[in-house]
Amino acid sequence: MIARARSGDPEAWGELYRHYAAAVYRFCRRVLRTREDAEDATMEIFLKLRDKLGQYDPERPFTAWLYRVSANHCWDSLRRRRVRQDLETEDSDSLPLEHPDPSQLEQLIAQRSGDQVRKALAKLPERARMALVLRYYADMEYSEIAEALGVRRTFVGVVLLRARHHLRDALQRAGAAAEVKPLGSTQGKGAS
Repeated sequence: MIARARSGDPEAWGELYRHYAAAVYRFCRRVLRTREDAEDATMEIFLKLRDKLGQYDPERPFTAWLYRVSANHCWDSLRRRRVRQDLETEDSDSLPLEHPDPSQLEQLIAQRSGDQVRKALAKLPERARMALVLRYYADMEYSEIAEALGVRRTFVGVVLLRARHHLRDALQRAGAAAEVKPLGSTQGKGAS
């Protein structure tokens, strides 16, 4: 299918789109803030693929290459929307050095609905959100994440550490707010 699409076969392009569009959309939806942005990005990515398909190395997995193209497009989109901040030196004094307990984060994610996790991800800084999606959704290696984010490979671990802390905190705050809300509304009724 990919070889036929590279040669310009329109039916192969249709097959390629039908086969991968949903996965690309889900990827974009996790990275970009709105459904509309994700829909636009999906269409733009497939338009880019026509030009870039000649660069694909058939010796490597197609999905990894597709996610790299998608990640680059989404990151460019985020950069165009807002001036990119250099986080390499910002708040380094307050960065916790310990790794958040992975089982704690996994438990928090398992206890939340997909919508709650998506809302928590949306609250993260753009670079942190992108790093988490690239690592845990697209299963990219640190070197590929570094290339997509435009940072040094050695900095990817710091970005991911920070991102996991932010996500854990956002999920904990969302859980605490959900627990407090019913209590507050009950107390409010009794006090009236």
